[in-house]
Amino acid sequence: MDEAFISCIIYEECVSIASIKKYCYLYKKIDERDKKYMWVANQWKDYEIIDCSKGEKLERWGKYVLLRPDPQVLWDTPRKNPAWKKLNGHYHRSNKGGGEWEFFDLPEQWSIHYKDLTFHLKPFTFKHTGLFPEQATNWDWFSEKIRNAGREIKVLNLFGYTGGATLAAAKAGAKVTHVDASKGMITWGKENAVSSGLGDAPIRWLVDDCVKFVEREIRRGNHYDGIIMDPPSYGRGPKGEIWKLEEKIHPFIALASQLLSDDPLFFLVNSYTTGLAPAVLTYMISTEVCTKFGGCVESQEIGLPVKESGLILPCGASGRWSRE
Repeated sequence: MDEAFISCIIYEECVSIASIKKYCYLYKKIDERDKKYMWVANQWKDYEIIDCSKGEKLERWGKYVLLRPDPQVLWDTPRKNPAWKKLNGHYHRSNKGGGEWEFFDLPEQWSIHYKDLTFHLKPFTFKHTGLFPEQATNWDWFSEKIRNAGREIKVLNLFGYTGGATLAAAKAGAKVTHVDASKGMITWGKENAVSSGLGDAPIRWLVDDCVKFVEREIRRGNHYDGIIMDPPSYGRGPKGEIWKLEEKIHPFIALASQLLSDDPLFFLVNSYTTGLAPAVLTYMISTEVCTKFGGCVESQEIGLPVKESGLILPCGASGRWSRE
């Protein structure tokens, strides 16, 4: 069965999940194709997307079920799974921007695990829970590189949030510098570290503006073997400075690349900005990192499996540089 015929069947027949599953061979081919062209965080035990429809995704975080808006969910498929009616929390998006949580028998805080890591969760402003589970696919990628490096690896995590990538790198054996402008996120990250058995790990937790920190590190002559950045799509600095990813990301990649050591291991950029294609990440990283160190860049969408359909929900894009 060639690709043209597969595409024809998809167009003519796949009007529902049930009709996709009629074609078991085809369904397997679709799944394999998604995994080839997308990095999928499919190793979770404590988290899953149960279903997604009408602009919302239905998620299980440990034993609790949350319903949150997602701009990628453009389809209107039937909500048949019983979990749609057994919510512990629902974030309602407002037409005026933002929104608010509605809770049903949900604790203020609880924890989930990813392999050897533990993360505390607590829903807060703008639909967040304190973790982006799709990033696990990136954690696994750079953790393997750190473990196999055969030397001490220094990692810089910029816009580090509550420390998912920081803890994954530290667990793999790296010395990590974690930078975020929010004191609350730093405190949260430290709590996650303690719960993950990494309270005494070589992690520097810094409350700082990421751009200014990188500029100071360049002046100090400091270098890192691995750099991770997960910048926001939009934000404001402490003095009202506007951060707009499309305008700032390339200059910041160029700036941060100056902190790479003489023998760097990896460089990772993640983006949640809709419309920033993976090929754009490849182009920017190639111009600033490959021209100095060689190696190769690969960029893909990242995603999470959807239990009900067996398909993949896209959750942004990542660009990865390494020597290999």
